[in-house]
Parts: sequence; C-alpha cells; structure tokens
Amino acid sequence: MRHNLNLNWLRSFEAAARLLSFTAASNEIGLTQTAVSQHIKALEAQLGDKLFVRRPKSLQLTDVGKAYLLTVRDALDTIEMSTTGLFGPRQTSTIVVRASMAFIMWISVKLGAFQQEHPDISIKLVTSIWKGPADQQPVDIDIILAPKEHARAHLEKLSDESIVPVCGTTSCNSIKTPLDLLQQKPIHIMGFDDHWARYLSAYALKPSVSGGRLITDTSTAAIEMVTAGLGCAVIIERFAWQAIESGRGISIVGKPIALEQSHYLVRAERRTIAQTSVEAFEAWLRHQF
Repeated sequence: MRHNLNLNWLRSFEAAARLLSFTAASNEIGLTQTAVSQHIKALEAQLGDKLFVRRPKSLQLTDVGKAYLLTVRDALDTIEMSTTGLFGPRQTSTIVVRASMAFIMWISVKLGAFQQEHPDISIKLVTSIWKGPADQQPVDIDIILAPKEHARAHLEKLSDESIVPVCGTTSCNSIKTPLDLLQQKPIHIMGFDDHWARYLSAYALKPSVSGGRLITDTSTAAIEMVTAGLGCAVIIERFAWQAIESGRGISIVGKPIALEQSHYLVRAERRTIAQTSVEAFEAWLRHQF
C-alpha cells in the first residue's frame, strides 16, 4: 500500500529534525510555527508512528524518526539535484540544438569558446538519429544534412561537404590507390549507404557485392569500428579530421570527393523566448565552417 505523503510535510520534518525546533524550522522554510507543527502531526498520522518526542523546552527525534530522517534527507537532496541538473538556474537561458551524432561530436570540441563568450547561455544537445513524425521535442536550432537540390527558403546553407575513405592506422599502409579499397572490409552507415558507391564511382570503380559487410547507424560508431580494425568506412571529411585530431586510430586513405550534400540550418518558428541566445549561437556556428 502506497503512503500518500505531502512533500511540504517532508520538508517541514527534515528542517525540524535537523534543527530540533519547530520555530527554527518555520523561520528557515518561510512558514508559521503552527503550520510546521501541523505538517508534522499530519505526517505522523499518515505514517502511524511518532517521529518526535516533544518536551516543554526541547524536541528530540524518536528512534524511528532518526532512521526516517536519513531517507527523507536523501530523497529531498535527490529531487534538488535532479531539478537543478535538468532545468538549471532560472537566470540562465537554455537553447536546444539538434543535429546528427557525428556533428555533435565535431562541434563539441569547439563549444568551450562559445561558453567563454556567453557564460549565461546553457546548451542542450540532442541527436537526430532516425527522427520520425512522432518526434515533437521542441528545438531552437536544427541542423540537417541534405542534398543540394533540396535547398529551400527555410534552409540556410552552412557548408558543402566532401567524403573520404578512412581505415585503421595499422592497416592503412596497404592502401595505395582507390582500387586497394576493394580489398578492404566495408563498413556501411545506415542512411549513407551510397557513400561507398559515390566514392568508388569517382574512380570508375564499383563496390564488391560478394562477402559480408558491417552496418551501423551513425558515423561515430563507424569511426570506432574502423579504429578497432574491423574494416574501412567512407565518411564526411570534417568528421574524419575531428576523429584524427582527437586521437582516434584512423587515417584518411584517399582524396576527398564532393558529396553533393550540405549541412543546413533549419529556419523554424521559435518555441522558446531565448531569441537573443539563439541568434548568438547561430552567429557563432556560422563562423565554425
């Protein structure tokens, strides 16, 4: 059977138990001494046990009160930490940025500079992996990768992209020409299945149709698989360089080929009042390309 406990009763109990005074507790939490006393009585009635030993000039916890205080204090601390972590201080402005996992990894190493310029702006990064019609999470800044022919008035181009083949540093020495890529285990990225064909076709080559292949749903995971020596992948060049600069054990083993796709900033209706913060982040983002 669940106990129907009022959070205000627990706050009054924790303060009174810590200070061993209903009066001091009332001053701390901004209630009258009568209100605190009534909260404690209601809590004791609900629990069916006494939490305090009341004397004319002193207040003491019962044994069960001492045991209960530890749990209540931990619970209140957990609520406070969760609230602060999720919603942050009220005086800050939080903007939500949605992009692919690989883009988030690429931009994350640069965010320190933005935070130094705008210490009062909080940033929440969310991924757009297989975003569907049911995804209604409000976002302030949406960054997508789309073919150039899909450009629309509500899309602001940030950068054209190119692709490169990457292999683990231990196996890259065996790759001298694009033809050598056909001897490697291909790692395919869902949603970017044409990367291998697009890259090889630039050299009049076709992907091998024999043998098994590895498939993952993000460029980030593909990079980790390449690092582990499981095969080669064709990924966006800027993401490859970011991985190399961060110490991943991969190497670029071919010249970049135009992807015919670009990263775009989606101009959408603002769903928050943080318009100034959004504009500041967008202006900073444009300078990262």
